[in-house]
Amino acid sequence: MSNKSLPVLRIEAFTIWRRNALVWRRLMGASVLLHFGEPLIYLLGLGYGLGRFVGEMAGMPYFTFLASGFIAWSAMNVASMESMWSVYTRMVPQQTYEAILATPAEVDDIVIGELLWCATKSLFSGTAILVVAALLGAVNDWTAVFALPVIFLTGLCFAAPGLIITALARGYEYFNFYMTLAMTPMFILCGVFYPTNTLPLPMQSVVQFLPLTHAVQIIRPIVVGEPITNLGLHLGTLGLFGLVTAWVATILIRRRLIQ
Repeated sequence: MSNKSLPVLRIEAFTIWRRNALVWRRLMGASVLLHFGEPLIYLLGLGYGLGRFVGEMAGMPYFTFLASGFIAWSAMNVASMESMWSVYTRMVPQQTYEAILATPAEVDDIVIGELLWCATKSLFSGTAILVVAALLGAVNDWTAVFALPVIFLTGLCFAAPGLIITALARGYEYFNFYMTLAMTPMFILCGVFYPTNTLPLPMQSVVQFLPLTHAVQIIRPIVVGEPITNLGLHLGTLGLFGLVTAWVATILIRRRLIQ
């Protein structure tokens, strides 16, 4: 297989997913607290606290606006954290992948399995926030469940660049660069807190190249029960971003694991 060929989905990738799920099950309490607690604090603090002063935004209560944006942000955040800190731990300190590669599994199976697992964790987190938002009155209809596959897709999209950073990292501190230079600007600029059309015109064009913008533009209308504008564009952008970054991640991790 060429080092630059596309990864191939095999049944072994699901064994990687299952291995991670079994490990996570033993640590589920702490993991749920970490990945669910922080967005919940933001949601309650800003949604209720700041929402009292903001009132409505984009024709809906600010709490509803914020909750729908936080679902997309949580998918990005959880997938990114898992694909960096957890994958690096399995790759370097624990050397888990060396043991896996002694089995019939291949590097591509590891990459695809990790992508699926990161997306699954994003789905857990996003679903939890969606449930809380529904209990607090921020969800208008049961059709909000259609946001779940988009949450999974968002997790896939952000897991891939996380794997790229992990393949290049020489220590945990390298992840701070990605968090500061990529994740934080997307968190602030991509429509989680306010509509992107309130930004200056040049910045509105820039944020259209950021995947979180498109995830928010799909998830928010679904959650609040509004029609989605330019669905094909948003899905196509997320899909293309995910495919390209997954391909690059596969190439880099092949080089890292097969010296």
